[in-house]
Amino acid sequence: MKTLFVALLITAAAQTSDEAKRISESTVVIEEMMAAGDKAIPGAILEKAEAIAVFPSLLKGGFVIGGQRGRGIISVRDRKSGTWSAPAFLTITGGSFGAQIGAQAIDLILVVNNQRGLEQLVKNQFKIGADASVAAGPIGRDASAATDIQMRAQILSYSRSRGLFAGVTVNGSTIRQDRDANERFYGTAYRTGQIVFDRLGGAPEPVGTWRDALVKYAK
Repeated sequence: MKTLFVALLITAAAQTSDEAKRISESTVVIEEMMAAGDKAIPGAILEKAEAIAVFPSLLKGGFVIGGQRGRGIISVRDRKSGTWSAPAFLTITGGSFGAQIGAQAIDLILVVNNQRGLEQLVKNQFKIGADASVAAGPIGRDASAATDIQMRAQILSYSRSRGLFAGVTVNGSTIRQDRDANERFYGTAYRTGQIVFDRLGGAPEPVGTWRDALVKYAK
């Protein structure tokens, strides 16, 4: 009885936490991204994705040389069952989006194309452009022109700024697993791999809504 009560408390806390907000915001990013018409990520790319990571409201800034910091989530597709894992929490720091002036918040989306890219990304620490090849992703409903890009890059990157989506080149950013957030949301400080591969932690809300969005757009 006590164990059940503790579990209920953890679930209730998870549903109202900052981590729950992070999942909900990432779901909104996916939904709005795919409603962008000719500026959306091609469905053919999402259908082949091994994993999708979203960093909502990533803060970037600087003059010519910029940096960013933010928090996000990643879910992995099980090819055998066709289902998506619950999200593991990540942080991103440093790096640059190239020439830029001022500061603004953007949404960053990473689409992982293959198993090697996925294995690199779920490590304790991953550096964009060093641990795996990352390229600005193509946009639009027709992905035929993006075949070469997709085959060469292990990860495709996209951003949204002021409501507009586009492929974006990101270099030098470091992505780390956020075990503190995993513990707050799931009740245990799971590693990323334990959540996305071993499927530990369960699926407290709003995980279901997030996974529904992935199933809808990355069939």
